[in-house]
Amino acid sequence: MAASSMPRTLARNLRHAVVPPQWSPQSPPISTSSAAPAISTLPQPEQQEKRDRSTWSKVLLFIPGAITFGLGTWQIFRRQEKIKMLDYRQSRLGIEPLTSNEIVPSIGNLDFLEFRKVQSKGVFDEKKSIYVGPRSRSISGVTENGYYIITPLMPVPGDPESIQSPILVNRGWVPRSWRDKALAASEDEPLQSSSSTSTQESAKTSRWRFWSNKREGFEEHLPSVIPVEVIGVVRGSEKPSIFVPANDPNGSQWFYVDVPAVAHACGLPDETLYVEEINEHINPSSPYPVPKDFNMLIRTSVMPHDHLNYTIT
Repeated sequence: MAASSMPRTLARNLRHAVVPPQWSPQSPPISTSSAAPAISTLPQPEQQEKRDRSTWSKVLLFIPGAITFGLGTWQIFRRQEKIKMLDYRQSRLGIEPLTSNEIVPSIGNLDFLEFRKVQSKGVFDEKKSIYVGPRSRSISGVTENGYYIITPLMPVPGDPESIQSPILVNRGWVPRSWRDKALAASEDEPLQSSSSTSTQESAKTSRWRFWSNKREGFEEHLPSVIPVEVIGVVRGSEKPSIFVPANDPNGSQWFYVDVPAVAHACGLPDETLYVEEINEHINPSSPYPVPKDFNMLIRTSVMPHDHLNYTIT
């Protein structure tokens, strides 16, 4: 009995015996005080300077890109606007022309009338012509300077088909010599008027001479009325750039078309209708003035293909 209980007691003691842990090499203790400087949360001055430089570099690279993108987008929108504007002008020029007597000119309805063709009949008052320029014209690769000539078209007395009120007509391009002759003739007019006055005073000495000179003077001043048919396009004043000088009406210097100012210089109302002649049938014996052609009428200073080139570049 005692012998059988001994193995049980021994087994129970072995089961509850503590197994010593296995030996393992011990690592040296880690000193937290020595690692603290390496893991410092405060940035060093050099690192902060590098970060600032990186930030400014990104900003300086972003700004030119944003500006270029914005200008390119704007040029695309401007190109679409120009295409629509040219289509609008072409459609307006394709409409049958109005007669000038159907139009009541006023400043308010200029936008409604612009680029509408108008047919007019009257007589040109050559003495009141105004020259706008200089404007260059290329002929067979040779550039020649000249002017646009604007002349009042006056009603024909007793002709119901003629215009009832004067209009301004841009007749086209003329050489510089035209303007020089016109200025020389205007300077000679005061001398001619003074000589005619002295002739009239001397004519009073004789009744016969008085009447004969009166008849001759009447025939000399009788205007040669030659009606003309004009087909033109209603236009408005030009918008000069900042580089174009101001007009000087007193000195007969006109650098751009200012319709109210030109009308005032011609002795006409400010709301006088202004048209640009488009007659394509040029008389070979009288090649000047040269009217604007269809492409010159609808074109602008910056065309759609120019906006496309600006976008690409």
